[in-house]
Amino acid sequence: MITPPFIKVGDKVGVAAPGRKISKEDFKAAANVMSSWGVEVVQATNLFSSSHNYLAGTDLERLTDFQHLVDDPNIKAIICARGGYGTTRILDDIDFSNLSKNPKWIVGFSDITALHLRLAALGIKSIHATMPVLFSRPDSSPSVETLWSVLKGSKTEISAPFDKMNKHGQATGHIIGGNLSLVADAIGTSNQPNTTGKILVLEEIEEYTYKIDRMLMHLKRSGKLDDLAGLVIGHMTDIKEPELPFGQTVKEIILEKVSDFGYPVSFNFPIGHENPNLAWIHGASMTLTVTQNGSQLAPGS
Repeated sequence: MITPPFIKVGDKVGVAAPGRKISKEDFKAAANVMSSWGVEVVQATNLFSSSHNYLAGTDLERLTDFQHLVDDPNIKAIICARGGYGTTRILDDIDFSNLSKNPKWIVGFSDITALHLRLAALGIKSIHATMPVLFSRPDSSPSVETLWSVLKGSKTEISAPFDKMNKHGQATGHIIGGNLSLVADAIGTSNQPNTTGKILVLEEIEEYTYKIDRMLMHLKRSGKLDDLAGLVIGHMTDIKEPELPFGQTVKEIILEKVSDFGYPVSFNFPIGHENPNLAWIHGASMTLTVTQNGSQLAPGS
């Protein structure tokens, strides 16, 4: 896996919105935070386009913005403004050839999972982390701090408390994944993940329990859960029950899908649509350790 150069004071960092809109107020607050890091913030040309009601401009505008930042050798990282929906509408039209020659960090989570998976398929690491739309929230400080730490090259570890439903063990592998909906959506596409020997991270927000079951069943049926090194479950935020309750908790649904496999499984990692949403390098080698004392993700060999 290619590791892009880490960020230094004075570097230029671009902000683009490959999916949903961001408000000018949220961008300004985030730009102030990034400027305090000592980097120069470069706003994508069409960031506040009014060409679409939900998306941050037309597909062509968002694609042009993102492609320009990919191709500009002076931009050392691209931080995606927010998630939502829309990245997959332009994903297959992005030319990543310059990124392969001159790699730079691409940052985000949620809908940006699609980009992370595409980059992993190309052998390029990226950063799963909070995004500018959330920077101004008071409880986002730890999430933002870990993003800056990872961008600078600091080695970070992520811990989770003991959970009686964890499956204990230790495993080392490249860590991939992100939002469950986007991982499931990637099956059969250009960003389909190779999960063999990988530590897979999954998180989700505002889905019904039966839909969680359906997406996990899709991963199971497509063989994506068979040969994992380990499974990490982040925040499962605001998961809903249908009018007729499904009858299983999210943890029970997950464990049922992986009951045939012996790899470690850990719940409650601070990753996803709640704070803290701690930053980690997508595609990096990590070691997952799950014991009666809790769980830890640490840089692997």
